[in-house]
Amino acid sequence: MPKFKIPEAEIQLSYSRSSGAGGQNVNKVNSKVTLHWNALLTSALPPAVLDRFLKKFGNKLSSEGVLTIISQIHRSQNLNASDAIQKLQAMIDSVSIPPKLRKPTKPSKSSVLKRISSKKNHGEKKKLRSEKF
Repeated sequence: MPKFKIPEAEIQLSYSRSSGAGGQNVNKVNSKVTLHWNALLTSALPPAVLDRFLKKFGNKLSSEGVLTIISQIHRSQNLNASDAIQKLQAMIDSVSIPPKLRKPTKPSKSSVLKRISSKKNHGEKKKLRSEKF
């Protein structure tokens, strides 16, 4: 179940002739779907989610803030339209959950001492191998 749903009023779909599978039908039917969604003017996303969306997918937006998604993998216009909407939903779902903040940690005293003693033992082992002239 998607957390945030974009209203259909905010999405514009345009159709054009597709390349790829479809044989002669490809020359007659507008099965390619281009989805346009203005991310900057949306009211469906909270500010925090929108901010994460803009950080992650800002390079895919036009200068006006419009995201364009193209789908032409299916031979059917309806399947391509639902595929484009699913792509948009997947992008939004990927930023809907905030990333966990990393808590900086330090190694314990015993682990530091253990590491140093193993290094000293290794150095001693190498020192014993060398011949004194």
